[in-house]
Amino acid sequence: MLNIAIFGSGSGSNYQAIAEAIESGTLNARIVCVISDSKDAFILERARRLGHPAIHLDCAPFKTKLDGEAETRAIEIIRAHGGNFIVLAGFMRIIKSGLLNAFAGRVVNIHPSLLPNFPGLEAGQQALNAGASKTGCTVHFVDDGIDTGPIIVQRTVPVLPDDTEESLMNRIHIEEHIAYSTALQQIASREPCAV
Repeated sequence: MLNIAIFGSGSGSNYQAIAEAIESGTLNARIVCVISDSKDAFILERARRLGHPAIHLDCAPFKTKLDGEAETRAIEIIRAHGGNFIVLAGFMRIIKSGLLNAFAGRVVNIHPSLLPNFPGLEAGQQALNAGASKTGCTVHFVDDGIDTGPIIVQRTVPVLPDDTEESLMNRIHIEEHIAYSTALQQIASREPCAV
């Protein structure tokens, strides 16, 4: 079984969708803790409501990456809660080699585009600027690059003529909630993850 530590920086809607998939029996996994780099992130409130350990991780002095003492603490927190798999759900920091090595092949992310198209920030706006006719979301394993790891699942949405970044991202988020649970169940159906 996947014993998942979920990392997020924002509202936590993907975390909520994963928790609901577990509750409904469509995903064979367990959430062991929810970690956020923002003490006021709504994902922590969602975690408290659902009875999962909700942990604020101070990542100072770094603003854009999880590194140094914070990375070491993250590894300790995950192991203390029995975690063997990491799900990045809107975690707005770059993951570094310490965490990737500690959980080799067991860190996944979701990105709001059909990778390798539109990696990095503001993927929805990138799709609009490029005049793309479709985009979507990608669940992928995390490696040392930015949105470059092996793809697990992709789901597509059309880019409509009157789309704004907000309207496009709203449709992508709906597909993300399906894609993440689908990808995690595919992984859970394979060999068990050992710590």
